[in-house]
Amino acid sequence: MNSEKKLRRWRWKRIVALIVVLLPVIGFALLWFDEPEPTTNRASGETMQAIVYHKYGTADVLRLEAIDKLLPNEDQVLIRVRAAAANPLDWHFLRGTPYVMRLASGLRRPHDPRLGVDMSGQVEAVGNKITQFKPGDAIFGTANGAFGEYVLASTKKIVLKPAGLTFEQAAAVPVAAITALQALRDSGKVQPGQKVLINGASGGVGTFAVQIAKSFGAIVTGVCSTRNLDLVRSLGADHVIDYTQVDFTEGEERYDLIIDNVGNRSLSDYRRVLKPEGTYVLIGGGGPDAGNWVGPIAGFLKVLVTSPFVDQNLVGIMANVNQDDLLALSALMEAGKVKPVIDRTYPLSEVPDAIRYLEEGHARAKVIITVQDEAIP
Repeated sequence: MNSEKKLRRWRWKRIVALIVVLLPVIGFALLWFDEPEPTTNRASGETMQAIVYHKYGTADVLRLEAIDKLLPNEDQVLIRVRAAAANPLDWHFLRGTPYVMRLASGLRRPHDPRLGVDMSGQVEAVGNKITQFKPGDAIFGTANGAFGEYVLASTKKIVLKPAGLTFEQAAAVPVAAITALQALRDSGKVQPGQKVLINGASGGVGTFAVQIAKSFGAIVTGVCSTRNLDLVRSLGADHVIDYTQVDFTEGEERYDLIIDNVGNRSLSDYRRVLKPEGTYVLIGGGGPDAGNWVGPIAGFLKVLVTSPFVDQNLVGIMANVNQDDLLALSALMEAGKVKPVIDRTYPLSEVPDAIRYLEEGHARAKVIITVQDEAIP
């Protein structure tokens, strides 16, 4: 008995040590796996409107202000933003939570006052080393500070916008769709005919995950609320479960892959309906008030410390935006296999309202910010 107790203590000590080491690492990972933005850009002498925040807090601290419009460095593209998308990532930056994020974003106040990542728009100017894009090109991708009239972007994270997509639809794609793609293809290794369950199928990532899983030939079950059943069916789900009526973790069905966008059940619940050699992929979970110190990191830590002790494959992921995957998504959309779904749109001046709505946790698919209304020829 004493030897068993010692073994348990030893295991817990290893787990605690692992948590201590991983917390700051995951904190930095939440900062978007991005290269540092250049700080040597020259001002153009003009101003632009942008949403900024000079201190951490709720959406009440956001302001629409006139800031310098910068010129692109030799390896950057200046984009006239036409639409942007709100993401849970935005409220994490806005609130500076979980607190470990502040090790890089700023302990007392944000180093970068601009907000927003997903965007689409038109190339305004390019650096002298850029040959891939030219002024006038319609693009979509990611760039820090997307909630503004202009943004500087790296060519590694933008691609040409498919002609059949509106700017609003294109802005909905990058973070959510790449997260879904990488969860299914890279972490889940999804194969034709496999049974895939998507928890949170009507959200931003979920709506893309349903469509992308179907494009891989999977048999898809979507979990959502009553009001979203028809939406998830329309995206191609083979089966839809209303979580207000049915507990999918108590069912007899077993899945090859579970994509969890919600994190509202215990790992043991998910493992109960996962095949013995199946894969569980944790993407997110919890709202803005789900713990200031670690927040959603807690779920990722549970996955990390549990995975070595079970046969099932348990993983947690953060999206890594890259040009190859943006091009892969463009191909899927041009083939008609994936279509962005938009819940609501807000003008740039109403970004605080958009963030508040997203924080409520009931958004269907994507919430979009329309930055400029005039049409591009």
